[in-house]
Amino acid sequence: MISLPPLAAEQVFKIGSFPISNTMVNSFVALLLFAIFAFFINKGVKKYYADNKAPKGVLNFFESILEFLLSNIDNVTKDRKKTLKFLPIVGTLFFFILISNWMGLIPGTGSLGLHKGAEFIPLFRPANTDLNMTLAMAVFAVIGSHIIGILTIGFFKYANKFIKLGDIYHAVKSLNPIKILTAVIEFFVGLIEIFSEAAKMVSLSLRLFGNIFAGEVLLTVIASLIGGFGAYGIPLPFMGLELLVGFIQAVVFSMLTLVYLTMATAEIHGHDEGHHNAEEKASVA
Repeated sequence: MISLPPLAAEQVFKIGSFPISNTMVNSFVALLLFAIFAFFINKGVKKYYADNKAPKGVLNFFESILEFLLSNIDNVTKDRKKTLKFLPIVGTLFFFILISNWMGLIPGTGSLGLHKGAEFIPLFRPANTDLNMTLAMAVFAVIGSHIIGILTIGFFKYANKFIKLGDIYHAVKSLNPIKILTAVIEFFVGLIEIFSEAAKMVSLSLRLFGNIFAGEVLLTVIASLIGGFGAYGIPLPFMGLELLVGFIQAVVFSMLTLVYLTMATAEIHGHDEGHHNAEEKASVA
């Protein structure tokens, strides 16, 4: 009888005192594939451009993928400079999540493993069925967007998104009760925004983990309910569905990361700038 995969990733072996889980094994394999592809693509690109030739064959295919990514990121950023800046982050997350999700459908994943007493531990398990992995990527995406936002527009301007002390100061200085009340409300709204940033990490990690883990459970249940050769043929439509789910989840995670990066680097129109613009409009009128 096939047992359902546990929520926590299983430890396969140790390197010194550091435990290596089966989801980490899948992650290492995915990273190794990326490194091999990057090496050969970089080598091929240098060869073609050294001879001042356009890439052909496989290189042309990867170039079309790059153009597809650039055009879709442009649709969000509306700025090619930002697109080129965000491409390494968004593209890496997209391909890592996609390959990790699809690797879970390779024959042998979940069935090859070690026996520790009566317990069977799979050697390979999809990386995104480990909440630690999805949470780590979500923390990287959200905190990374804040760091890039600070580096782009400055610490104090960026901090004013959440802790609006500057707005309160200007409102009190104006002695306008409405402006003071508005500034106080916006101050507390900014504090709520801080909690929403933590909620982003939770939602990003749980969405990806829940969908991929649910797919693993579904395939395991279908295979266990149908015996004989049917266990190999009947789950095929569900595996096709998981290919689609894996792609959609990679798109959702990477595009949400792109939105966070775009919002974090958007210019903030402060109180002084808004007041200056109002004066200019009045003078023109």
